[in-house]
Amino acid sequence: MGLLVNLLHLHSTLSFFNSPAFSGIAYKPHSVEYPKVNVTFKCKAFGGELEALPHLQTLKKFPKEELVEKVVLVRFDSALLLQEQESSAVFTIKYLQQSGAKVVLVSDWSAKTNPKVFAAQSVADLLSSVIDYKVVPVKCISHNMASKREGFEKSDIVLLENLADFKGEVANCSKFAQVLSSGVDIFVNDYFSRSHKILASICGVARFCYACLAGFHFEESLYHLRRLAETSTKPYVAIIGGSNLFNKAAALHTLASTCDGLVFVGMMAFQIMHALQVSVPLNLVEQGTLKDALDIIQFAQNRNVQILYPKDFWCKNDHHPKQLEIFPGHAIPDGWVPVDIGPVSLDEINSILTKCKKVTWIGPVKFHTISHTKGASKVAKMLNQLSRGDSNITVVGNMACEAMVKESDSIFHFNMIENASVVWEFLKGRKLPGIMALDRAYPFDIDWKAAYSDPAQPLVVDIGSGNGLFLFGMAKTRKDLNFLGLEINKKLVKRCLDSTDQCGIRNGYFIATNATSTFRSIVSSYPGKLVLVSIQCPNPDFNEPEHRWRMLQRSLVEAVADLLTSDGKVFLQSDIEAVSVRMKEQFLTHSKGKLTIVHEQRYATDNEGWLKENLFGVRSDWEQHVLDRGDPMYRLMLCKSASSE
Repeated sequence: MGLLVNLLHLHSTLSFFNSPAFSGIAYKPHSVEYPKVNVTFKCKAFGGELEALPHLQTLKKFPKEELVEKVVLVRFDSALLLQEQESSAVFTIKYLQQSGAKVVLVSDWSAKTNPKVFAAQSVADLLSSVIDYKVVPVKCISHNMASKREGFEKSDIVLLENLADFKGEVANCSKFAQVLSSGVDIFVNDYFSRSHKILASICGVARFCYACLAGFHFEESLYHLRRLAETSTKPYVAIIGGSNLFNKAAALHTLASTCDGLVFVGMMAFQIMHALQVSVPLNLVEQGTLKDALDIIQFAQNRNVQILYPKDFWCKNDHHPKQLEIFPGHAIPDGWVPVDIGPVSLDEINSILTKCKKVTWIGPVKFHTISHTKGASKVAKMLNQLSRGDSNITVVGNMACEAMVKESDSIFHFNMIENASVVWEFLKGRKLPGIMALDRAYPFDIDWKAAYSDPAQPLVVDIGSGNGLFLFGMAKTRKDLNFLGLEINKKLVKRCLDSTDQCGIRNGYFIATNATSTFRSIVSSYPGKLVLVSIQCPNPDFNEPEHRWRMLQRSLVEAVADLLTSDGKVFLQSDIEAVSVRMKEQFLTHSKGKLTIVHEQRYATDNEGWLKENLFGVRSDWEQHVLDRGDPMYRLMLCKSASSE
């Protein structure tokens, strides 16, 4: 069994850890909570931790070899992909096909938005021309899985029915999501524009796929949202268009808390003007918004945030629709309605923008059902001029993005997010369901030299390390190995890190993380060999049967099996037999034949095959508690065969 077999006799021989086949770990942690390693990056936005934008597992960083022969469900944006032009959304599908995956495409579409599409066959034909690969429509939602298999016999890319035809989609129906994901291994979400919606094809399917990744377009859009959330660049001004101040009040408070100026260029301007006691036509004032507008103004004034609203408007008279006149904002005559911002207002906007290093434009410059785009075009020209410097400019919303595309030298100078609803929800401080449904990646670069005195030593990882007693005991005994604890409880990790400092332990370290999602991204960056992974006494939630043993998911098992060195070991134990049985089944089922149970006569087992003793001679606190009360532990050891490398 090689070096790892000797590790099983740690309490008597300790010979396993003396082997040169082991290597080491270290990393840059979250923030000042972990003083052992110096980190400058902070996941902050709007005065608090940016929990609404976790770091995600992306298709770009997912092992390409893991895609071969896998069935991958791609939720795509039909409005984007059916534009018949190259985009990151097209590249997602091409990348999967070229990586050897079998691709299942799913989306909703409407002939109202694109007259070329109606039936699935017409959509499949159009997609085939866009991505240069044959797409076959199948009816496995309304029929059965057989049609999906038949589709794969004709092509490696199939298209499911129009999701708009199924009520289970908007209801996030679990049974419907299970039908969508039937036979699917990996879910790739490339539909960022619906991240604020709870849909079966975005959230529900994630429960049934072992890996849930962000596609290339999704990742690109998330990058733009992060750029918008970055608040250190000053001066920072937000240009705010659109209407419905009542629904966006929380988002406006967020902008007022981070910006140096708020420039209102849409219907919300009249709500602000009304609150400032500027005379405006009452038919332009939204009912029930006065208090919200006053609160925003007061909050902005307390922070010395400048508020700018239009001083003049181009207006039209319904009786003379072709006649346009300019009127001051406080003196719009009866019978006239504003259709665009005037020249004085544009001059004021230009004056404030020329001083900015960061600008966010969200919402249309629109005051009437008939859109007049001259004001939007001139704002776009101002931002285009500003982009020639080093300003960070984000443009949000379809109309704003269209104006920017028409007037800019290059759209690559801007962060562009076409769906404003996603951004408004984010600015309200809400977590976006489409983002939260995807797998996490560890967000920080890991500096192994900062965590260990010798980062070339072999690595032992304890998943769910708790208060760290098991690793502390191991680290004190074996100085020639590095030990890493992965624990989701940040307070426990803080205590463990403090203890390693106080005790001068330089071969033990702890990271606050959800190892189920981040194990691969953390351990794959380690410079040496991973020789042992232990999972001890995971805590099942017996009140929620669907979520029992949720820590041990297929993605974690596959990552452990992939990253273990040849002859590496996995140690599993629990005081609940059903949990140990489940862990054994998961590893044997999902390790792709790389792991087998260790059967050696020198390791005493009971009639059920469980190890009678802890082969390391170092017990966790819970294991000791269980044994002290006279209850059994159910232990198991697996080994990675040399032939699987």
